[in-house]
Amino acid sequence: MADYYYYDRNSSGGFLSGLPTVTKNLIIINVLVFVMTLLRKQFMFESFALFYPTSAYFHWWQYITHMFMHGGFWHIFFNMYTLLIFGCVVERIIGSRKFLIFYFVCGLGAAALHTGVEYLQATSYMNALADGSLQAAESYARLKVTPTVGASGAIYGIILAYAMLFPQSRLTLLFPPVSLSAKWMVIIFAGIELFTGVTGTADGVAHFAHLGGMLFGWMLIRYWKKKGTLFDR
Repeated sequence: MADYYYYDRNSSGGFLSGLPTVTKNLIIINVLVFVMTLLRKQFMFESFALFYPTSAYFHWWQYITHMFMHGGFWHIFFNMYTLLIFGCVVERIIGSRKFLIFYFVCGLGAAALHTGVEYLQATSYMNALADGSLQAAESYARLKVTPTVGASGAIYGIILAYAMLFPQSRLTLLFPPVSLSAKWMVIIFAGIELFTGVTGTADGVAHFAHLGGMLFGWMLIRYWKKKGTLFDR
C-alpha cells in the first residue's frame, strides 16, 4: 500500500498529472459534460439524464450517462471535490482497473435502487389512481418527467470504500466542524440518507441513490476481501 503516499515531484504536466488515471479522467469527463449541458441543457437532460422506464424520455443508456450529468455548479463542484479527495486515495490503494469497476458498480447500483424505489412509488400512485385520485395521477405524471442526474451514487460508494479501508481515519466536516472517524462518519451519513429518504425530507435529492451506491460498494468490497483479491491489481 506504499504507493498511497507516492507523488511524482518531477512530473511536468501540472496538477492533473499528479492524479491517478481513472480519477483524473472521470473528473475531466464530468466537467466536459457539464459544459455541454450549459450549452444545450434541454437536449442533454432529455437525452442523458435518467428517467423512469415508462417515461417517453427514457433510454437504456441513461443508466450510465446520468452519472456524468449535473444540475448546477455546486452540484458538480462538491461531487468532483469529493471524488478528488477520496477517489485518489482509493484508486491508489486498489488499483485503477478495480477502481473503475467499483465506480460503475456503485453508480449502476445507485440507479437500480433509485429506480426500485420509484417503482414502489409508481405502484402506489397507480393503485390510488384506480380509486379515482387526481392527485395520484399528477404525482405519477410528475415522476415520469423528473430527471435524475449526478455522480453522487458512485461518490457515496467511494466514501464508503475509504471508510472500509481506513476506518479510524479522522474526517472533519466544515459545517458543523465535527471530527469523527471515517467509519462513524459514513454510518451517520447513511442514517441521514435513510431517514431523509423515508420521510421525504429535502425533496429533490435522490437519497436512495446515495444509499444504493453505498450498498453496492459495500457488497463489492466485501466480495473482493472474501476472495482475497482486493489489492490484486
